Amino acid sequence: MLRFTPILLAVLYAFVMYRFSVWRTTRELDAQSTELADPMLKHMTDRMARALDIARVRVHIYEIDPVNGLAAPDGRIFITRGFYRKFQTGEVTADEMASVIAHELGHVALGHSRRRMIDFSGQNALRTALAMVLSRFLPGIGAWIASGLTRLLAARLSRGDEYEADAYAAALLTKAGIGTAPQKSLFKKLDALTEGAGGVMPAWLLSHPKTSERIAAIEKLENRWQNALK
Repeated sequence: MLRFTPILLAVLYAFVMYRFSVWRTTRELDAQSTELADPMLKHMTDRMARALDIARVRVHIYEIDPVNGLAAPDGRIFITRGFYRKFQTGEVTADEMASVIAHELGHVALGHSRRRMIDFSGQNALRTALAMVLSRFLPGIGAWIASGLTRLLAARLSRGDEYEADAYAAALLTKAGIGTAPQKSLFKKLDALTEGAGGVMPAWLLSHPKTSERIAAIEKLENRWQNALK
């Protein structure tokens, strides 16, 4: 039984971390956000709502400066104040903002936002368990190896989620009559948009596919859809 103690402790740690992370995230978002009230962007979200056959798509402004969009574990969609400013100054178009919202809707619809919170806790637990085991055989470097392995796992999961959310967004934007051009044009702007963000990278760039690869994946989808219509 004692040999399984590190694993049992890691599982318990993962559960506690998950519950705490959800509570902390929800509390912070509640305290620092308000519902977006922009007529031009509402027109875009209404088009997506009709395509989804739902009453409306709610979007909230998260009062932080880094350029980002995110989907909370409870299904809410957020655009940061910093990102919204880029729209207000004309650096990002309404169609491009719609592509961000569609992408985050994809994370919600596909269960990524909730699973990511679980994954984060699970990765911490896995790192803890691996470090305990490896440190017995490799003192001094066991913890380092454990951290490296869990980072590789997280990067792979993250890349897969981004491709799936991109595909969902492409389909939704096409059905809504917005198209995928804004999605691709925004990808090309990301580096410039995030300069001077205090070193904080947007969620879709952390361990995610390269911009060129994401654009190529969307164009592959477009070709498939066009061929299906012939």
